[in-house]
Amino acid sequence: MARVGGEWGFKGRGIWGFSYKKTTLLVCSINIVVALYVLRSLYGSLYIYSDRDTRPTFEYTPDQIRKMEESVRIRKAAEPVELIRLVKALKKELYREVAVELPQPLKLKMTNDIIDRLKTLRPNANITEQREVVERWCKEKLKEAKQLAVETEASNSTVLHEEAEMLVKALESDSTWLLEDLGLWIPPEIRNTEHHDKPEGEEEELDDQILPGRPLPPECHAEVHTDYDGAAVRWGLTHHKDSAADCCQACLDQAKRAKPNEKRCNIWVYCPSETGCHSPDIYEHKLGECWLKYAETPKLNFKDKYPESYRNRHPSAPLVVPWASGIVGAR
Repeated sequence: MARVGGEWGFKGRGIWGFSYKKTTLLVCSINIVVALYVLRSLYGSLYIYSDRDTRPTFEYTPDQIRKMEESVRIRKAAEPVELIRLVKALKKELYREVAVELPQPLKLKMTNDIIDRLKTLRPNANITEQREVVERWCKEKLKEAKQLAVETEASNSTVLHEEAEMLVKALESDSTWLLEDLGLWIPPEIRNTEHHDKPEGEEEELDDQILPGRPLPPECHAEVHTDYDGAAVRWGLTHHKDSAADCCQACLDQAKRAKPNEKRCNIWVYCPSETGCHSPDIYEHKLGECWLKYAETPKLNFKDKYPESYRNRHPSAPLVVPWASGIVGAR
């Protein structure tokens, strides 16, 4: 403390004799030491946790390691390396001979054409219908490409002529490769072939099929392996019943409730087969379908077996008629 102008005052020192500069340096030093300590603590904890995470939960014994290495060696030795190599080479060679690399814009246009064609099908179209549409598209596109190749050759249009020739080659070689290259794959159709062990010339006897479910009353006049024709009073595609007796009862009920200007059911047709029932239309007929029909004079569609001429026209048709039918009311 010094006296200035007759008054006592401080000259840059604190009460205890420290200058402001020294005090500031001391506080900063303490802060730096604390910060370094905190950083060291954080780094140490991170190192500990990372070391715990990377450390394996258990260690294999030398015997276990030896057995694993032996297992890997045996698997590698058992691989048919040569066969795999030959198959890959064969696939590559076949692809080189068959496949034609089409320009990406042409692929995109063809893909959109196929999608638009498939959209014309009903929502629940089966695999056979989809395949028929795609095959028809391939034939039409091949004819169009051949005609375009001739026209562009006459008009000296190099780009269009080359694309048309490439498309013709791709469609003529194997359309399956082309469709897979476009990203379209349709599973192959599976046909179930019936095998008969009886000697040739001997007629196969029809099984006396017992219709599942409750017994049918006499007024149903049930006939197995029978399909009657008639105008549909109720479509079986959306009308399923648990048994033939229930289907017959539905026909009887409809006939009672029908208004004077409506057709009264006098024919019921039921599908009792778990694998579905054949019909020459485009629909898939499943177990439980119950068709209610009307005919002034009921006539048979098929009885017992499908004729050979019919099966020649419809290769997927079975030998025996799977439907069960009956005529109710006056006979």
